[in-house]
Amino acid sequence: MAPRSKVHTLPPQLKEWLDAELVKRGFSDYVQLAADLQSQGESVSKSTLHRYGSQFEKRMAQLKMSTEQARALVDAAPDDEDKLGAAVVRMTQERIFGLLMELDIDPESVDVNKLFKNAAEIGKASVTQKKFSQAVRKEIEEAARKKALEDAAQQAGETGRQQGLSTSGVEALRAAIMGQL
Repeated sequence: MAPRSKVHTLPPQLKEWLDAELVKRGFSDYVQLAADLQSQGESVSKSTLHRYGSQFEKRMAQLKMSTEQARALVDAAPDDEDKLGAAVVRMTQERIFGLLMELDIDPESVDVNKLFKNAAEIGKASVTQKKFSQAVRKEIEEAARKKALEDAAQQAGETGRQQGLSTSGVEALRAAIMGQL
């Protein structure tokens, strides 16, 4: 097995700084990044930074593309049964295994059960969000229907009065329309 990359052995705060700088600098300027790390007491070559940055940039591009595709899919085909959410959980599980193998992570240091639990929580959140969205949509539609019936009853009553309908006739007409609530 290849030796672990020096980038992965950086202290967490320095690694976060490096990731942010890579994005900020557009995944370039590796000579200066190496010098900046050197000034912070870490010796990482520009080649090592470039290899890490290339993989990081590739993963970011894949994530961005996946996000855009998922958004387009949801916009094009609403998923009331949350089949997409179930598929995402399965895909996440597969990707976690792939990433563990690809990233040269010590499997002993990763709690796979926690990763799967997080994926399941994402799925639950998706279902909860869909249920909430459907409930809100139903309430909005019901309020709009009620308002339309009230407006129709009001308009029918005014028109009935203008046409000489008796007060009791106007009230009966309005009651018939409002009875559909």
